[in-house]
Amino acid sequence: MRPIDKVMHFLIHNGFLFTVIVMCLVHVTLLAIFSFAGVEPLVTFNIISVIVYVFSILLCKYGKIMPVYVSIILEVTIYTIYSTHYIGLRCGTYCFLFSIVPIIIYFGAFLFKGKQRWIIVGMLVLNFSIFILLYTGYALVEPIYDLEPSIKLTLVIFSSFVMVFSTIFYNTIYIYSSELDVKNLEIRNQRLSADAREDVLTTLLNRRGFLPLMEPLMKGSKTDEFCVAFCDIDDFKRVNDSYGHEAGDEVLRHITTLMRKEMQGCDICRWGGEEIVILMKDCNLEDAKEKLEALRKSIETVPTVFYNKQIFVTITIGVEKFVDTYKAPEEIIKKADNRMYYGKQHGKNILIFEDLA
Repeated sequence: MRPIDKVMHFLIHNGFLFTVIVMCLVHVTLLAIFSFAGVEPLVTFNIISVIVYVFSILLCKYGKIMPVYVSIILEVTIYTIYSTHYIGLRCGTYCFLFSIVPIIIYFGAFLFKGKQRWIIVGMLVLNFSIFILLYTGYALVEPIYDLEPSIKLTLVIFSSFVMVFSTIFYNTIYIYSSELDVKNLEIRNQRLSADAREDVLTTLLNRRGFLPLMEPLMKGSKTDEFCVAFCDIDDFKRVNDSYGHEAGDEVLRHITTLMRKEMQGCDICRWGGEEIVILMKDCNLEDAKEKLEALRKSIETVPTVFYNKQIFVTITIGVEKFVDTYKAPEEIIKKADNRMYYGKQHGKNILIFEDLA
């Protein structure tokens, strides 16, 4: 991956955190300007703003995105009104209202779905209405603090820079992420057309590609040992309902990565939905139990990171070793599935390796 791609990928998946850090730095700069100019009310306000954004950084770390989104919009709106009241329109602080328009749209599209997206339209209308009210209400009003021309020019340039930067930055990452989605879709479609044995989302084997791998093992030497594990992500519907289907897809990709790391040398199949089957060749039951328990713990402790959110999930696993009474791959898979289902009914996040009922 090119360095620019790494940077853009980081910004896309850490957009909220980056935004909050930048906003904090903006108010640190404004704090310095107003301290130099002697505008005490705005010095106090910017100190409060810096504290708000420091707290918002912590919220981002814990995945509390909605409060951060609301805080940014409220803080910038109140700051614009407050600063216009004290230093007037000619200092250009109203530009901050326009700087949050891309933020309202970009992050709002992620946070709100379906009819909720009318909330975005409402916020944009409110944003523009506040600008009109400020412009008409303070056009002929003398400011409380009449700043020196050099400080006014500094504020105008700085406010305009923040507005332009915001517009360019969020449009850039939106365009990049859109292009990336299109490219990934094209690659997946090509792969699907070329090899129908792979699952498009996870690039794991599908049933068509997986089952033929088991048949030669079952017909081979009776001394050959192998095991089959049936895994199911616990409460996966809750992930989709709470975070959206895009987050659910990211969880599946994340678990796939962990499985490939922990189960090297094994064939892994996305059986369907959140169900995954693992073929462990040249492996007895004791070794299989050890490897699968390590996998279960890894998935339990390593969260999926999705737009600054940490999503923790667990899996329930059933495992069965091959014996010559099994005549078809589906039979041993069914046995592992039954054990997994037993685990689901008795607490989840567990490995079941023998019949308990």
